[in-house]
Amino acid sequence: MRWIDTHAHLYSEELKPDLDGIVSRAQLEGIEKIYMPAIDSSCIQDMLALEKNYPQLCIAMMGLHPCYVKENYLAELNVVEQWLSKRKFCAIGEIGLDYYWDKTFVKQQQEAFELQMQWALNYNLPICIHTRNAMGETIEAVKPFAKKGLRGIFHCFSGSKESATQIIEMGFHLGLGGVLTYKNAGVAEAIKDIPMEWLVLETDAPYLAPVPYRGKQNEPSYMIEVAKKLADIKKLPLHEISEATSRNAEGIFKL
Repeated sequence: MRWIDTHAHLYSEELKPDLDGIVSRAQLEGIEKIYMPAIDSSCIQDMLALEKNYPQLCIAMMGLHPCYVKENYLAELNVVEQWLSKRKFCAIGEIGLDYYWDKTFVKQQQEAFELQMQWALNYNLPICIHTRNAMGETIEAVKPFAKKGLRGIFHCFSGSKESATQIIEMGFHLGLGGVLTYKNAGVAEAIKDIPMEWLVLETDAPYLAPVPYRGKQNEPSYMIEVAKKLADIKKLPLHEISEATSRNAEGIFKL
């Protein structure tokens, strides 16, 4: 079986000590592609080095994460814009709105999100969306861009059945990771009736490890546990989950 991890911060400091082992375990599980979202300018060199060291496996996105929208956000956005003009990326991400940690820069987050969505349209790229404590606001921000043809993934989906339906009606996919395996998260119920054509898998490594690894450092090979949970929810054999989610991911990332 083949798998695609649509979202992993493989360049994270936490993963560096055992990076070769992490990559080896991922490949042993049949993971063919690992898509890496950017967070800000500090991660770019390490991310691009991984892409160079593991060609065909590691693929970079470019973007400014909402949690990293601070006083210098215009300079950070300028870095994103320069890189987008310099070379091809698979997507713009991760971008979005996060009202959980800090609301100091809400207006700037909204501005950065809208600007990066417009760049995605300009460059004909999908987007990878981060949203936390801001699902309604994020969906409303995306709607006008979706009407113009923008597509992508709501990464680490943990919303309601209603928000899942709204997202797929806009033509966006749901990224399912470790949270799907958490008993009281409600994600299993929210996505139970969502057609397979709208679902992709991810890890968000090194964060949000699935059961039975919850609380440990996450890595792409653990994504198989998410796939098993999805197979259980959908009452489908694992090979069908593999084919459907991989096909969906390939349709989104046309690189």
